[in-house]
Amino acid sequence: MKVVLAQPRGFCAGVVRAIDIVERALTKYGAPIYVRHEIVHNRHVVETLKAKGAVFVKELSEVPTGAVTVFSAHGVARSVQKEAQERQLPVLDATCPLVTKVHNQGRRYVTQGRTLVLVGHAGHPEVVGTLGQIDGPVHLVQTAAEVETLPLALDTPIAYITQTTLSVDDTRHIIEALKRRFTDVIGPDTKDICYATQNRQAAVRELIKVVDVLLVVGARNSSNSNRLRDVGEEAGVPSYLVNDGSEVDPKWLEGVERVGLTAGASAPEVLVDSVIEALRRLGPLEVSVLDGTEENITFNLPQVLRIPDAGQPAAASA
Repeated sequence: MKVVLAQPRGFCAGVVRAIDIVERALTKYGAPIYVRHEIVHNRHVVETLKAKGAVFVKELSEVPTGAVTVFSAHGVARSVQKEAQERQLPVLDATCPLVTKVHNQGRRYVTQGRTLVLVGHAGHPEVVGTLGQIDGPVHLVQTAAEVETLPLALDTPIAYITQTTLSVDDTRHIIEALKRRFTDVIGPDTKDICYATQNRQAAVRELIKVVDVLLVVGARNSSNSNRLRDVGEEAGVPSYLVNDGSEVDPKWLEGVERVGLTAGASAPEVLVDSVIEALRRLGPLEVSVLDGTEENITFNLPQVLRIPDAGQPAAASA
């Protein structure tokens, strides 16, 4: 069997930054460090950080007074920032800079007097955070069909922003629907969607041209991982989402000669390795990497984690 790895795959710069923040905080301040929600959507990452002393909580009310607190990569609402400030919690914000960029775009459009439409999945932590970062009403749209149900006049000045981990194709269809219905629509180009989302989807589109089955390593609640699987399925290639090698079903591979393998932006390479090992147990294996984009993007850590012995992070500010 031949296994072809997508390039790029796995961790993006925002995920690397978020994990680094938790690990450096543990080194600098000692355990426990409290993290609001999963730092990224991957069970392996969360369990590894738990073993090092990170404590994951659903709400800030679970954080003891004075404890160093980390906001996840998905971002948080202003109400959460305000609560942390009122409790004087020392906060390290691991929000991905590309998610922060979406927040800033949304606020800018609202100050221009436009009605804001957020393209995203209801209940996703990034969407919840973004909705809570915008002063004024925001209309959440999940499908092109929902555009037709928006209770807005056709000449309403519209601006849209998007969840960073959505499929480029899904986003494009919704944006086209907005432009068909409304006469005054502006927003960032689809190329402004998260670079990692674009690159990983583009890599899968190339990968599925040369394989019989696609395996995507990622968590069930990882939006970008699910979208990678969707790309394969939409092209007619049997595609499966697995947390690690233990979830690979040999039945998927009966009669298969070439297996494509990729990973969502929050899945570490060690889980890709576990899938390769699971496949190797089924028989002789030849592994190769498809040519693709080489990513060299990095995001700066908070200043307090870059300076040795800088003390506690400052209490959160709204």
